[in-house]
Amino acid sequence: MEIAQEIHEQCGPLFGTSEVKAHRLSHGVPLSDIVAQVQALFEVDGKPRPRIGETLLSAYESGYKRPGPEYLHYLCAVYRVDPDRLGYQNPCICGRGHASPVAAEAAVPQPRVPQGRPVQESGAALEGAVLVPMRDESRWMTVNESIRGLDRAAGPISIDVGEEDIVLRRTLLQLLAGAGVALDGQFLGAVDNLRRKMDDTLVNATVSPTMLDQWEETTLGYGQSYQATPSLRMLCDVLLDFSEVRRMVDKRQPVDLQERLCRIAAQLSGLSGLIMINLGDHRLARSFFRTARTAADETGDRKLRAWVTVREALVPMYYGDPREALHLARKAQDLAGRDPSVAAAMAPAVEARALGMLAMRGRSDAGPGAQRALLRGRSVFERLSRDDTGDLVFGFTDRQMTFYEGDTYTNLGDHRNGDEHLSRALTLYDSNDKVDLTLVRLDRASCRLHAGHPDAALSTAQEAILDLPPDHRSDILVHRALQIGAAVKAKHGEVPQLKPFYEALAGPWVKSPTAPPATRPVPPSEQV
Repeated sequence: MEIAQEIHEQCGPLFGTSEVKAHRLSHGVPLSDIVAQVQALFEVDGKPRPRIGETLLSAYESGYKRPGPEYLHYLCAVYRVDPDRLGYQNPCICGRGHASPVAAEAAVPQPRVPQGRPVQESGAALEGAVLVPMRDESRWMTVNESIRGLDRAAGPISIDVGEEDIVLRRTLLQLLAGAGVALDGQFLGAVDNLRRKMDDTLVNATVSPTMLDQWEETTLGYGQSYQATPSLRMLCDVLLDFSEVRRMVDKRQPVDLQERLCRIAAQLSGLSGLIMINLGDHRLARSFFRTARTAADETGDRKLRAWVTVREALVPMYYGDPREALHLARKAQDLAGRDPSVAAAMAPAVEARALGMLAMRGRSDAGPGAQRALLRGRSVFERLSRDDTGDLVFGFTDRQMTFYEGDTYTNLGDHRNGDEHLSRALTLYDSNDKVDLTLVRLDRASCRLHAGHPDAALSTAQEAILDLPPDHRSDILVHRALQIGAAVKAKHGEVPQLKPFYEALAGPWVKSPTAPPATRPVPPSEQV
C-alpha cells in the first residue's frame, strides 16, 4: 500500500498516474492479470463471467470511466484496499472493509477446490484469490495461474463459445437489423481478446491442427467480397470464423494437416488487420498482423510470411511513417525471394509508394528509387499466374498495380502520368470495390491539387466520400479526404471552398460507421 501511495505521489503530477493504476504498478503485474483475477472472483462467487476487459480497466486507470459498485467491490478485493485508496470516495457495496487481511478473507469468496484434489504441492496457497508471493520462489503467483494448475490436474481444459463470440454475434445482428453500431471499448476488447487467444493457442500448441476444405473455400470467399462488404460487417463475419479456427487449432489434430489450418489462421488474421486499417484502428491492425506472422511461421512458408509483411506495411503507409512502410516492403521482398509471387510483385509497388511519399516530403533520392521500384514491381507482376492476379486480398490484381503506379506518380509530382494511371485504374475496378475505388478517386483529387487546381481537388474529394453509402464511409477514406483538405490549406491558404468542404465531411450522414456520434473534423488551422 505504501509503495502504491509513493508511486501515485511521484508519478501522478508528472504522468497523471491514478491511484488505481498505482496499485497495479506496485504489484508489477499487467492489466491482463487483474482482469483474470476479477473474472475468477466472479466465477467462484457463482456469477456470470463479467464483461470487464483490459480496455475497460485501462479506462478506469486513465480516469475516462468510473467502475460501477460491483466492479469496484472486486477491484478492492483484488488489491485488498478500501475504495478511497483507489481514488473513489463511495463506500464498498459489501459494507465491509478490504484493508485488513481478516476482513479481506471474509469479504472475498474463496475458490472452491474439487474434493480430493490437493490445493498446491509446491507450498503456495491460493489465499483469498489475490496476488500471493510464492514461498519458495521470487516471482508472484496470480489467481489465474493457481486455477489453471488445478484444472491441469483434472485433465485438458475444454474450450467453448466465449464472450467474444457473443459480442461479435450481437454486433452482427445489430448490423443486419440496420441499427447503428459504435466501435466501443467492449467490442474492441472482444476483438483483441480473441486475437490474444489465437496467439496463446499458436504458441502453446505442440500438435498441429486439422482443417476442412470448407474453411479454405470460406477464406478465399472473403477475399472476393472484401471490398464490396461494409468493413464492420465483414469484420464480424471474419472473426466468427477466426474464432472457430482457433478452437480447431486447440484440438491438437494430426501433424500432416498443420500447415493448412495455420495458413487459414494467418490469412484470416491478416484480413482482420486489413479491415482494422479501414476502420482506423492501427493498434489492433498491427496486433492482428503480429498474430498472422505467428501463424505463418508455423507453416514454414516464406511467401505467406512475405504476404503478411507487405500487407502490414499498409499500416504505416496510411497512419504512420512512410519510412517504416519502406522498411517492411523491403523486408517482404527479402522473404519473397526471386520467384514470382503475390508479395514479390506487391512489395516493390508498396516500396515505390513509400518512396513517393518521402519524395513529396523533400527526400531528394527517393524519386529515382520510386521509379525503379515500379519497374521491378511491374516486371514481377507480368509473370504472375492468373490465380495470383484475381483476388484483391490474397492476390495482387492489375487494377491494384495500376492504382499503386498512379499513386506513386502523384506523390512524385508527375500529375499527368499520375492522372493517366489513375484514370485507367478507375476503368478496371468494379463498382463494388468501394475502398480502393474511392482511394483512386481521392488520389485523382491530389493530382488536381498538384496541377494547381485546389477547388477541383476539394470538390473531387468531397464527391468521392459523399458518393459512398454511409456504411462504407470508413475511417481510412475520411482520413484520406481530410489529408487533401490539409494539403490545400498548406499550399493555397484559406481558399473559399475549404470551409464548406469541412462542413460536408462533418455531416452526420458522412460519419464512419464505427465512429462515435458525429463530430466536426478539425481543420489544420484549428489543430493544436
